[in-house]
Amino acid sequence: MEHSTGYNDFEWAIGLNRLMLKIIGLWPPDSRDPHETIKSKFRLLCSIIIILFILTIPTFASLIKIWGNMMLMIDNLIYSLSLLIALFKVFIIWYKQEDLVLLIDMIAIDWMKPKIKEERDVMLKLTNISRMIAIYGWLLPFIVTMICITLPCFGRTIRYITNLTDPGKPMMVQTYYLHGVSKSPQFELTLLAQGIALCTTCIAYYSIDHFLGLLVLHVYGQMENLHIRLTHMERYTNFDSVLKYNVQDHSRLIRSIQIIDDSFDLLLIAIILYFDIIFCLLGFFIINVLNDDGQLPFMQLVCVVGTIISVLLHMCLYCVVGEILVTQCEKIHRAAYEYAWYTLDPKAARNLILIMLRASKPLYITAGKTFPMTMATFCNLLKTSAGYISVLLANQD
Repeated sequence: MEHSTGYNDFEWAIGLNRLMLKIIGLWPPDSRDPHETIKSKFRLLCSIIIILFILTIPTFASLIKIWGNMMLMIDNLIYSLSLLIALFKVFIIWYKQEDLVLLIDMIAIDWMKPKIKEERDVMLKLTNISRMIAIYGWLLPFIVTMICITLPCFGRTIRYITNLTDPGKPMMVQTYYLHGVSKSPQFELTLLAQGIALCTTCIAYYSIDHFLGLLVLHVYGQMENLHIRLTHMERYTNFDSVLKYNVQDHSRLIRSIQIIDDSFDLLLIAIILYFDIIFCLLGFFIINVLNDDGQLPFMQLVCVVGTIISVLLHMCLYCVVGEILVTQCEKIHRAAYEYAWYTLDPKAARNLILIMLRASKPLYITAGKTFPMTMATFCNLLKTSAGYISVLLANQD
């Protein structure tokens, strides 16, 4: 049976994000299919167990073991904090699944309802951007993960290692296990388990970021279509009906942004704290190496640079998607004010006030209902982190 163009567009728009979230059991299952619900919960439970017991707990056990050695602690915290954030993301999205179902249903309705070619082109353009972000966003962590998995097979690593953390063959992540891992086949089996856990962690970490990008870019596209309708309402013969539809659509989009903010605000405040800590730790690590006239091995340098770029890009992604919502809200506000209301019937002109009032308040996604996620926030985070690193550098001198 052939599906409609709208359905095919919807499947294309969410396909990549749905696949990644389904792997770890976070894509909301069809409530009408109990077997799918059970399978989704099973995948989620397996993902949590893999991340928690193969990497997270052994990593923090290693942190306790090497406590007091600053360089080893930094090497450990780069991984252990990332694992904690990945688990936190999983729990937040799982807890907010009911709200996210409403957003997914909204996306499906928007794609399958009748629309003019201009509106469909806007949605396709932004969906293509969302897919490119997801595809290229996977490229860097995929390369780093493959390097982390491959090098220990040849007795090498990109980590900072000593006999304290790696008395035998080096592992991918600084961990401490109760069983010996230096002999075969324990080493190979543990390495395989770490590889699976690291891939699961990357999927959990990055797929949730890209899912947020999908949601915000879809809302942005709907606001762009609303802006088009507002600026060209003279095309339509029934002005009152079109204006009523636009007011209702604007209210729907405002509610959608509120749901997104409620679903991700705790996650975003954790991401900001994580960004500051990791950025400062990496800065301190590099400063210590430079001041000791040491040189980083090439693969370790690649790991440090890759981590910095990845953290910066994803923090920037959060702030960019928040910034475009503010910009689009201002466009709608300006379109309502600049409309030629003086050519309308006075009663119809008064109805424009509804959109003017609603659009006068900027729409944000926030971190903990406190910090708006905008490019100004991103710049302030960079200034704060760079200021801390400069203080460390001054103290080292």
